[in-house]
Amino acid sequence: MTTNDTDTTPQRSQSPSTVTLFQPYAFSSGQKIRIVGGKRAGDWEVLAISERKVTLRCPISGREFEWENFCYLVEEKDDEPWPATA
Repeated sequence: MTTNDTDTTPQRSQSPSTVTLFQPYAFSSGQKIRIVGGKRAGDWEVLAISERKVTLRCPISGREFEWENFCYLVEEKDDEPWPATA
């Protein structure tokens, strides 16, 4: 048996890069949130949270939805009108 001392694995560059980091948002029950953009855009109230799912209620229609956790924190604002008036 012979050994091959030549590593043929391509080397990755270690140069500095700009990297965008996303962290799943840790919801709190009763929290008022606003989703900006996408098919779930609008104001919501957090009703329930599990490890994988979040249940949200529309404050206007009262409809409730349970979805896989999909939100990532972008920013928080104080003294925002909620629900928003268009």
